[in-house]
Amino acid sequence: MQQLGFQKSEADPNLYYIVVGEDPLILVLYVDNLFITGVDRLIQGCKQDLGSEFEMKDIRLMHYFLGLEVW
Repeated sequence: MQQLGFQKSEADPNLYYIVVGEDPLILVLYVDNLFITGVDRLIQGCKQDLGSEFEMKDIRLMHYFLGLEVW
């Protein structure tokens, strides 16, 4: 992640972030899942970069996580 320009959060070892201009992109790793939030153009670019390095599936928008509804 750090090779892509992300910084590791001091608060959580599974949270990475990058700020492009004024737009943040936040990435969270959980077991074998990857959650990305931020501006759509940054998310798309990040998914392309990660997809070129790792085998991935895009399951689109998250609606539930650990029994919590996410909107």
